[in-house]
Amino acid sequence: MGLIGSLSKEQLNFFDSNGFLVIESFYSSDEVLEMRNRMAELLDGFDAPSSSSIFSTKNQQQLTDDYFFESAEKISFFFEEKAFGNDGNLRQPKELSINKVGHALHEIDPIFNKFSNSEKISSIFCSLGYKRPVVIQSMYIFKQPGIGGEVVPHQDNSFLYTEPPSCTGLWLALEDATIINGCLWAIPGSHKNGLVRRFIRDDNGVHFDRNSPSYNQKEFVPLEVKAGTLVVIHGDLIHQSFENKSPTSRHALSLHIVDTDGFEWAKDNWIRRKTAPEPLYVS
Repeated sequence: MGLIGSLSKEQLNFFDSNGFLVIESFYSSDEVLEMRNRMAELLDGFDAPSSSSIFSTKNQQQLTDDYFFESAEKISFFFEEKAFGNDGNLRQPKELSINKVGHALHEIDPIFNKFSNSEKISSIFCSLGYKRPVVIQSMYIFKQPGIGGEVVPHQDNSFLYTEPPSCTGLWLALEDATIINGCLWAIPGSHKNGLVRRFIRDDNGVHFDRNSPSYNQKEFVPLEVKAGTLVVIHGDLIHQSFENKSPTSRHALSLHIVDTDGFEWAKDNWIRRKTAPEPLYVS
């Protein structure tokens, strides 16, 4: 028996109109704690700074290296830009210096696999009309206190492109996200304007195919949410988050899903997998 979509007509209408949907209490406090505890274990086993790859949405074209490319099918650790001092050493403990862990948590780690490939996740994409959805990328994002980096305005379809476009983002708050500690901000309805630019990988590395337009910051609205809340994000929605200058972290799990039934994965995407990902479900 096939899955039944979990989103109501009202939720689908809101998503169609705004390009995002907030689902409160998607995972319980115990489930959130299980993911956070598992990440603490992964960090404890990470030998920093033996692989000092840095992640930045401002300078990723310059900072991208083989470690980044190979992370598509691994569990890899990326530091904040401000994590290192002039002497090349970490300014603070590694657990307070990591920007994110990605990009195959959902495949390799049993705990994150359980929550990333749950029936609750699959049923969302059943509601959205996906035929053969796959999680193409997963990231545990820390938004560290004091140094958590800015994520500039962007669209997920820019980085994970299919023809036609099919990427949908899922952003699960693992801690309360507020204006103070760097919550998401989005321009409601901006997904209706289509894809602005793409992030291309070629023989010279990675680059955008055109410059970013400027955005009116007054059009963005904050998405302040409690831990356990899921935010569903249309692939063309313009969204961002600011630096976290507060003393409070803002952990989140981010998943990106594309359809593989009637949709072609672009060969010039940054992710180039050696093995095909398993689908969430087959309708």
